[in-house]
Amino acid sequence: MSNGEVQPRPHPVPQEIVDAALRAAEIRGAPVADVPVLAIAQEAGVSRSTLMRRLGGTRRTLDEAVRGAGVDPGGRKPVRERAVEAAAALISERGLDAVTFELVAGSARCSVHSLYAVFGSRDELLDTVFERYSPVLAVEDVLAGPREDFEATVRRIHRLLAEALSREPRVMPALFAQALARPGDDSVQAMFRRNYPRLITGIGTWLSEETAAGRIRDLPPILLIQQLTSPVVFHFLMRPAIGPVAGADMPDTGETLETFTQNFLRAVAVTPPCGN
Repeated sequence: MSNGEVQPRPHPVPQEIVDAALRAAEIRGAPVADVPVLAIAQEAGVSRSTLMRRLGGTRRTLDEAVRGAGVDPGGRKPVRERAVEAAAALISERGLDAVTFELVAGSARCSVHSLYAVFGSRDELLDTVFERYSPVLAVEDVLAGPREDFEATVRRIHRLLAEALSREPRVMPALFAQALARPGDDSVQAMFRRNYPRLITGIGTWLSEETAAGRIRDLPPILLIQQLTSPVVFHFLMRPAIGPVAGADMPDTGETLETFTQNFLRAVAVTPPCGN
């Protein structure tokens, strides 16, 4: 150096300490920088004081060593987030059967053990993916909040369905495709057993209340649900394939959804809306 000072050499961090820090972060589903030193020491099988001596007395050397191993100590997504994204991509590309903890762990760059620690089971992981990429939570929020008039609620539910069916990765289209192709498949049946009651409790209860109030026709709840959702589901499942062929004849999303909303209102109204 020009001033003649000798710069201190970085304190070398043993590889087993770096590995222990990464494992502790995976188990907790947190960035390395957020994992307490004590937790890293326990994962490494040493005392906290021993760990700090090996780090040269400062946590910063560990963060630098982790960064040198190619991992951002403060920027890595938690295991839960990486696993949900990895499972969603697998469902979109290969279907439900592709979602094993081994494949998810490989794609999410985490351990199978950490997946069990975070989710407990494959079913819990799949349910988390379903909640993230389906409209079920958003629809439940709409129906649990301040109630809009019937037409406005129908319009909002249609839009939520369209958004869920159009987003990437294409989890919902993949689930529908597998359900149609292999309705008796164990994975399909398990998914419907766990989530069908929520559909009935949410949308079904709302429609039953509208029926009891005399605002819509008295039809079996499952048929009302299908009449509400099926046109939107079918259209947005097929839109990516049909759109390029239909070209200018394909209405935009807003016009399409408004058409389906008005059609449903006419179909179930006790007295059809005037002028429609």
